[in-house]
Amino acid sequence: MPQVKLAPSILTADFGRLADEVRAAEVAGADILHLDVMDGRFVPNITFGPLLVEALRKVTKLPFDLHLMIVEPERHLDAFAETADTINVHIEVSPHINRTLDTIHRLGKRAGVCLNPGTSVAAIEESLPDADQVMVMTINPGWGGQQMIPRQLEKVARIRKLLDAGGYGADIEIDGGVKAGNALQCARAGASVLVCGSSVFNREKSVAESVAALRAALG
Repeated sequence: MPQVKLAPSILTADFGRLADEVRAAEVAGADILHLDVMDGRFVPNITFGPLLVEALRKVTKLPFDLHLMIVEPERHLDAFAETADTINVHIEVSPHINRTLDTIHRLGKRAGVCLNPGTSVAAIEESLPDADQVMVMTINPGWGGQQMIPRQLEKVARIRKLLDAGGYGADIEIDGGVKAGNALQCARAGASVLVCGSSVFNREKSVAESVAALRAALG
């Protein structure tokens, strides 16, 4: 099993000391920084926009995995292209998803397609050749700290089979409820990137201890 990358999400970090939290994640050995952009329309929560992402770019060298949970994401791709490394958009709000993925590629970024728990794998099957990453939401998006919906791992396994059968090189990223207790199960289902929010940024352990626990769980 290839090494799984850890992508701490700042959604549950302390925003009053966000730069320190991000630096701590980098020092702890995180592979990627996951950034959830929410507009209060596609999901009920509102988070942040390009200005905060630009500010964080100055404090870390970690690759930025941008998760656009917004309507009409096509209108905002240029605004994030300077700072993001991967831009992920939801199939549910991108009716012309292949054109959107192509636009992201033309901006020089990795392109990801996301699907919510209630969205069928069939919705993205035709887009797999054009995607660098497939993000499977294992919670209903909008809030951090939720419990994983276990049956979503079956969806991950189905996507892994499709990618392998087609010879496609896309990563599978799991977002939602990832913890030390289920990280290995996620990897065995076929995930290569794990988004970790409250399992990294929490009051029980330091960021370093939390990242180490996830690494240990993955073996």
